[in-house]
Amino acid sequence: MHQQIKKIFPSFSKELITDIEANDTIQSFESGTILMRTGQYIKSTILITKGTIKVYREDSEGGEFFMYYLQPGQACAISMVCATKNEKSQIMAKVVEDVEVLSVPLSLMDTWMMKHRSWYEFVIDTYRSRFEEVLEVIDSIAFRAMDERLEFYLKRHKDACGCSDLKLSHQEIATELNTSREVISRLLKKMEQRNLLKLHRNHIEILK
Repeated sequence: MHQQIKKIFPSFSKELITDIEANDTIQSFESGTILMRTGQYIKSTILITKGTIKVYREDSEGGEFFMYYLQPGQACAISMVCATKNEKSQIMAKVVEDVEVLSVPLSLMDTWMMKHRSWYEFVIDTYRSRFEEVLEVIDSIAFRAMDERLEFYLKRHKDACGCSDLKLSHQEIATELNTSREVISRLLKKMEQRNLLKLHRNHIEILK
């Protein structure tokens, strides 16, 4: 397991990996599983070793807005933040591709920040990366029209999976962009006419 962790988290020191192995719990979750809900207290932080997780912001009526992905080699920054103040989660996290995670007790966060330089740098880098992604989302909402937001959304999904075939329904996209399915269908059709993508029955093929 030591070598596997080192491969996925190359910045981790030998001493940190030893501490992780002594305290972590390996967990697997199937696609569709809700790992974290808005309003719940968090008792551990997760390090992703396999699969993909989507992080959403929910409104008071249960609407979902897609924020960013979590993939192998990454951790949940929200759980780290909540740990420092014993606060409730402000996001919802859902498995979109079967995942395996290393669950680490939040009680070790402060200790590892002082004990392991590589953990300290990893946490800071995790905060920075998530902050930059959230800024991109805010920019998209504040300064872009819906057609531009849709192109930005599709690009993020393409980059995340490293593929051109996106298994996304029109309704799913509409929900995650907080708009109607009819608007998304119309905009996707326009993008197809511009030869930016090709619409299939169960997926969207990105051409450019």
